[in-house]
Amino acid sequence: MFDAGFRSFIHATGSDRVSFLQGMLSNDVKTLAPGDGMHAAFLTQQAKLVSDMRVYAHHDRVILDALALRADALAEGLERFLIADDVELVRSTDESPLLGLEGPATRSLVEMLFGKNAAVDTPYHHEKLPFEGSELRLIRVSEVAGNGCLFSGPPALAAALFEKLRAGGATPIGMDALNVLRVEGGVPWAGVDMDENVLLMEVGLDDAVSYKKGCYLGQEVVERVSARGHVNRKLTGLVLEGSGTVASGSSVFNDDADTGWTVSSVESFGMKRPIALAYLRREVLEPGTRLQVASGESRRAATVHALPFTGAAA
Repeated sequence: MFDAGFRSFIHATGSDRVSFLQGMLSNDVKTLAPGDGMHAAFLTQQAKLVSDMRVYAHHDRVILDALALRADALAEGLERFLIADDVELVRSTDESPLLGLEGPATRSLVEMLFGKNAAVDTPYHHEKLPFEGSELRLIRVSEVAGNGCLFSGPPALAAALFEKLRAGGATPIGMDALNVLRVEGGVPWAGVDMDENVLLMEVGLDDAVSYKKGCYLGQEVVERVSARGHVNRKLTGLVLEGSGTVASGSSVFNDDADTGWTVSSVESFGMKRPIALAYLRREVLEPGTRLQVASGESRRAATVHALPFTGAAA
């Protein structure tokens, strides 16, 4: 169990909300019925990544669920394209991300505490739950590409929800532990591992893209790269030799050739080794390839590892 305050909700309301987002985001928002959701991304015209997000359809709104550190950039980017559309983008305090659960016992715990009907299995599905005279929303999502869910609702409910989940057997963890788990799961974070300097296709967020929908911002580049069949570099994993993590932006070498750079690096719980996410040229993407990572004035040996590294998604 963890505090989900590092995420932020942007509520899109108005009669044109779906058509507007359909023209802005990389996935097919029009296919969503109330209670459905999907992964999507907001791109620049060059298909560089401003932010990814989860999209939740409601009867009267669409909620964009993004990392808080990218929420301003996402909202400001979308607002630049609002002209005559009947759309309003707001940060409502009535419903915010509260707490998340991860782990193989997530479904059974939710079922025990909230009833069998609450134990949803469909990814991104969301539904209301009565709680403390008010309502929570249970969303079937994971921060670590595993088995998880997110509770959202009025912030005043967070303390009572925390006690209910802890009494049911959930163990609280902090952001450092969650960060290790999501890197082990190969989950990149916008503003940390991906930004306007990388193409969507280099990150490998295939589930965030629809190749059947109409035009959206950055679509021409996405389609052109898809037709070519590959990108020149891609996000993958590195297992590091020695002790300690490496700084984000450390250069990765194949002998004397500069072949990429690292982003997030953690001490893996599962592998008991330091690991890193890294953008590498396609010539060295084969798992098992031996490379070197700049570490101060020297270099450390590293081995390419497919994502995810370990954990529930492996």
